[in-house]
Amino acid sequence: MVLATAWVLGCGRSPSFGEREPFIPRDAAEVLARVPAVGVDARARERAALRKALAGHAGQLDMALRLARLEIEASRVLGEPRYLGRAQAALRPWWDLATPPPGVRLVRATFHHARRDFPAALEDLDAVVKEDPGNVDAWLLRAEVLGIRGEHAEAARSCERLTALTSSLTVAVCEARVRSLAGHSRKAHALLSEALRRSERSQESRTRALATLAEAAALAGDAGLAERYFLRALSLDSKDYAARAAYADLLLDAGRAREAAVVVMDHTQDDRLLLRHALAENALGSSRASEVTQALSRRFEESRLRGDSLLAREEARFALQVEKAPEKALRLAQAVWASQREPWDVRLLIEAALAAGRPEAARPALDFLQASGCEDPGLVFLAERVRSLLP
Repeated sequence: MVLATAWVLGCGRSPSFGEREPFIPRDAAEVLARVPAVGVDARARERAALRKALAGHAGQLDMALRLARLEIEASRVLGEPRYLGRAQAALRPWWDLATPPPGVRLVRATFHHARRDFPAALEDLDAVVKEDPGNVDAWLLRAEVLGIRGEHAEAARSCERLTALTSSLTVAVCEARVRSLAGHSRKAHALLSEALRRSERSQESRTRALATLAEAAALAGDAGLAERYFLRALSLDSKDYAARAAYADLLLDAGRAREAAVVVMDHTQDDRLLLRHALAENALGSSRASEVTQALSRRFEESRLRGDSLLAREEARFALQVEKAPEKALRLAQAVWASQREPWDVRLLIEAALAAGRPEAARPALDFLQASGCEDPGLVFLAERVRSLLP
């Protein structure tokens, strides 16, 4: 388990080749994207070598799959969406096939998940598990996608299919993640902490479990326990940017903006962490706030130039908390809500509706929380606050 698992435990449909007219900059100095220089690490060297080899042998499937997986991994680790396009390019000969060769479907599903195109990801994942019911990565990614979409019962069934296929800790991480997404974080924590206690799995597995426990504890309202889990997870994998972002959120919510800035400031190549840096510096009223805010605004513009919506949630939060533009934040939060239902999506929709003086706009989130039986105190408090304002 490598590619899909990394995305699961670590965004609109991407057009196929030829669908979109190429963007032509008005000025030669205009920034189209930030592509980190090729480093000296082994993965970067391997990617470069594979690209060179494929330039003359584009039909080599095994080589193309290896490169695509490495490019997607680079996008995740470096926080750079451009590598997703490189992954797609590596598999160009097979990308648009209705029945692609084995392996291509799962990579394509992982790509679509990363691009937040969940219907396309599910279409491929359903085909993968039908052809190969023992594919652990496919079941894990399917559970994650369904959980993000708010289809918790079906996500849980995907986790159940893993029971006879992989370790008990991997199954527990899957189940705990789904329970947390459904608003049952205390139950998720109890399940996963017991599984972790019994497990002697690899460092990677334990890191994923600790990060999931941290998020569950945070959602359950136990900030102290969540912080201890986050610190343990980051001590094992300092490049787990999802965990780093969630830890920064914990600190920001606790009014510890200075500490949040320290947690993220050396990792702002990742857009999520640059957002947290901007939130922290603005909360502090620091001299760096303007510089960091402008850098984040450029990232949003780059995303628009690429024609994607990968940063829609981040932009909604930026509009709400930094720009103090509640109507804009609400519009963006509603757009995000159309495709996903994670706890932050619930929170943003409710907070933006309240800030805009339009509590009725939060009804979809209220209905969702009621249907899922959410027990997490932060979201329950927000829901009660909105209901008190409704007729």
